[in-house]
Amino acid sequence: MTLLILIQLALLTDDDGDRELAMRIRQGDQNAFRAFFDKYKDRLLSFLMSKGTSRDDAEDLVQTAFLIIWEKRSDIQENRSFRGFLFTIAYNRMINLFRDTKKQDPEYAYRLQDSGNNPEESAENRQALDAMQKALEEMPEKRRRVFELCYLQGLSHKEAAGALDVARKTIENHMALALKELRVALKHFMAPE
Repeated sequence: MTLLILIQLALLTDDDGDRELAMRIRQGDQNAFRAFFDKYKDRLLSFLMSKGTSRDDAEDLVQTAFLIIWEKRSDIQENRSFRGFLFTIAYNRMINLFRDTKKQDPEYAYRLQDSGNNPEESAENRQALDAMQKALEEMPEKRRRVFELCYLQGLSHKEAAGALDVARKTIENHMALALKELRVALKHFMAPE
């Protein structure tokens, strides 16, 4: 998994409703699971298709990811992003699909964004994710929300301003500050220019 994708998945944050759903699902509440499925199935499908997965494969991966969530509900952690857990499961299954497809059809090799199983790289990625998560946790709530809307969900500054009912300039300011804080937090992990 590339560092950028790891960072995107780590940056996913839950709203209070997600935390409640997560705890209810952990206890086996099927209604909560259905609500979580309805809330995220389309977003997850779009995410997978944006990474080059066909619609049919993406739909299969969505079903698989939700099935794994249900089967592993006892592993749900209150202090981790439940949505991030879902998206990471789906992304990892997508990488496996690309690997299997590559074995049968080398044309798909370009899709494989995984850099292998290098332990040093994995440790560095984990450290970068921890630094990123810490920087996000230390951000003011509004700044973190703006970053999530613009960077992770792909909203324009104008769309984010409308969603949060603030001026576009406010969004631009929060994004600039968020990116500056993240660059500082990750300077050790970035390649020299």
